[in-house]
Amino acid sequence: MLLAKDIPPAPGCEPDTSSTQISPDSIPVHPMGVKPLGNQYLASVPAARRSLGPLGLLPDETILQVLEYFDALSLKNIGRTCRFLYAFCQLDELWKALFLKTSSQPPPAWRGSWRSTYLNAPGGRRPGVDCTNVYSDVLHRPFACAHIDLSKYSSGIPDVNQIRRFERLGYDDFAQNWSSVPFILTDCIQRWPVYGDWNIDELNRRYSKAEFRAEAVDWPFSTYHEYIYNNDDESPLYLFDRWFAEKMNIRIGHDTDAVYWPPECFGPDLFEVLGEERPAHRWLIIGPQRSGSTFHKDPNATSAWNAVLEGSKYWIMFPPAAQVPGVYVSADSSEVTSPLSIAEWLLEFHAEARALPGCVEGVCKAGEIVHVPSGWWHLVVNLEAGVALTQNFVPRSHLADVLSFLRDKPDQVTGFKRDIECPYDLFVERLGVQHPELLDGAFHELEQRKQTKKRKWEEAVGGNADAGYDSGGFSFGFGADDDDKIP
Repeated sequence: MLLAKDIPPAPGCEPDTSSTQISPDSIPVHPMGVKPLGNQYLASVPAARRSLGPLGLLPDETILQVLEYFDALSLKNIGRTCRFLYAFCQLDELWKALFLKTSSQPPPAWRGSWRSTYLNAPGGRRPGVDCTNVYSDVLHRPFACAHIDLSKYSSGIPDVNQIRRFERLGYDDFAQNWSSVPFILTDCIQRWPVYGDWNIDELNRRYSKAEFRAEAVDWPFSTYHEYIYNNDDESPLYLFDRWFAEKMNIRIGHDTDAVYWPPECFGPDLFEVLGEERPAHRWLIIGPQRSGSTFHKDPNATSAWNAVLEGSKYWIMFPPAAQVPGVYVSADSSEVTSPLSIAEWLLEFHAEARALPGCVEGVCKAGEIVHVPSGWWHLVVNLEAGVALTQNFVPRSHLADVLSFLRDKPDQVTGFKRDIECPYDLFVERLGVQHPELLDGAFHELEQRKQTKKRKWEEAVGGNADAGYDSGGFSFGFGADDDDKIP
């Protein structure tokens, strides 16, 4: 339960005699004066919850679930009944859900909040009702999470946790020593034409009318540009668009007119044998401060690189077999449950996670590129608004992992076109034609893994058992080829 003694009243509201001057480390001041639940035991005035009558017997979480069924008019009307429900009906997550459910077109303008945007009301208005005697973690916690100091978590990284940093890295060194280890390259993308050219304001100047996918919405970049610098969301919308090259009419690769190309140190990308049938694999990423991705593994056992063009990102990673605090995986590894927001995970689990063996952390700055090995858990958050490019790939050293995943977990394979019935068979067929020696080597590696696992099992139980290789852990999916899922 949250508790804060030093919460002053919201500006313009009547003072609460239990409030004193706020200190730098206190919980942020809610714009309506709402306080954490624990403060009701220190208050000298009756709590607003008393006005609910019998409804007050319900937990705040249940009240919020009931309000999720209301339409806009009902929310506005019930918010007029008492201070407690007024505070609940101002909660922006309720209006975000309404917007996403009922608005098929982009808004004419982003007005600073989901409520103002949905109602097409002037932005920047502060609620005029004094809610300083409303005590609720359900209301206060999202606000507190939206205003946490990210530097507290991205600084002071223990030496043993630091992501290794290299100025440059050759392919042979990568293949032999670093393909299964996270690292950051500091001098790799400076020769890309997009480096130093792409930033949020410049992209808005060039592509303001082009629509990009930001999670559940497709907005003109001009609208998303407004959102980036004027939102108070606990989990800000993250622009993660896989069709950006087509929308921006740019070329990617090693052509003379390409705007960027995959770093050479990662070597051949074996999914290239699939040609037009390869799964979704590259994205333009743009987001405001606090946006990012909660813990996941990249799809189909692929590796990835992420290049920062503007801003900086904090990364925290764990090896494939690690049990990440606050992340719960289903028995078949197909589903993952974790806190709803990055901020909530940082508040609750970061200190515990940082102390675990295998934890790797680092800040990737503009001009740098981070390598995410196959199967590694990772969380990433933008420390400031920025632009990045990312691509998933299959290095030779992880071909066996990808083949194993495609073969043994077909229900978790993502990103392929819907008419491809068996991605594993297609991949094996193409590899057999173009790289038969690599395919034979990967099959041999899988057989060795199977025999090793079987032998260990027999040693443990003193009997015989067949055991197939299973890398374990949750793998994050990107959906079918015609579906944009945020990674």
